[in-house]
Amino acid sequence: MKSTPGTPSPARHGRPRARARHQALFVGLMLIAVTSASVAAADDGPGPLGVTAVTTVTPLSARVGALFGADKAHQLSGNHFCTASVVHSPHGNLVLSAAHCLADGADVVFAPGYRDGKAPYGTWKVKKRFLPDGWSKDEDEDSDLAFAVIAPRRGADGGTENIEDVVGANRFVAGVATGATAVTVTGYPDSREEPISCTNKPSPHSRTQQRIDCPEFTSGTSGSPWINGDRQVVGVLGGHEMGGSTPDTSYSVAFRAEAAELYKDAAADP
Repeated sequence: MKSTPGTPSPARHGRPRARARHQALFVGLMLIAVTSASVAAADDGPGPLGVTAVTTVTPLSARVGALFGADKAHQLSGNHFCTASVVHSPHGNLVLSAAHCLADGADVVFAPGYRDGKAPYGTWKVKKRFLPDGWSKDEDEDSDLAFAVIAPRRGADGGTENIEDVVGANRFVAGVATGATAVTVTGYPDSREEPISCTNKPSPHSRTQQRIDCPEFTSGTSGSPWINGDRQVVGVLGGHEMGGSTPDTSYSVAFRAEAAELYKDAAADP
């Protein structure tokens, strides 16, 4: 495994997904979502399965955020391109996303809990990236995950603080059987300034890929974590077709040995 510097190319921001033919469906679903209770996080109960709604603002939802080019750190609205989430590590400085979100381009910042043009927990600079060899060499869809080390910042007491100190973290886990439990997927579509969530039970797509049926996860939701009821991240939106060719079915690499090794390398970085 290796860490890779670099900046995201605009052509690779998020995943290419069909939009126009699903426009009417999107509007109808979002109207239903706004007038009903938002989907609960997996650890709060599964909620209605397979329904997408605006994510409820909670301390747990703050662990998911949006990625921006560093040149947009002071002009966030409308400029996010992918999703990422904080995962626990010994140094408290690690986020998880899709490899195709972090492989190339300009400097990147992460805004946990981003909503409506505001970053309630600030913007955090990506200091270092860790991509699997399978992606770095061949852009293998079975290696479409990446970790980013987040630089610390000065805290209110004058000392330094890491991102996990501020928003907490979910646990990254490899080797969990696909579909063992329902998961909640949370991400930021390019067309929205607030995150959406959907809870459903994933199923195997192949030996190396898993899939989930959740509507309206369009471009920008690449990197969205799949979180089970134990607050474990067991998937990340990406993989097959960079996450899927339609908004209603999404994919993730099955976290196995390569993912576990990559996490070990990234988590050891101070």
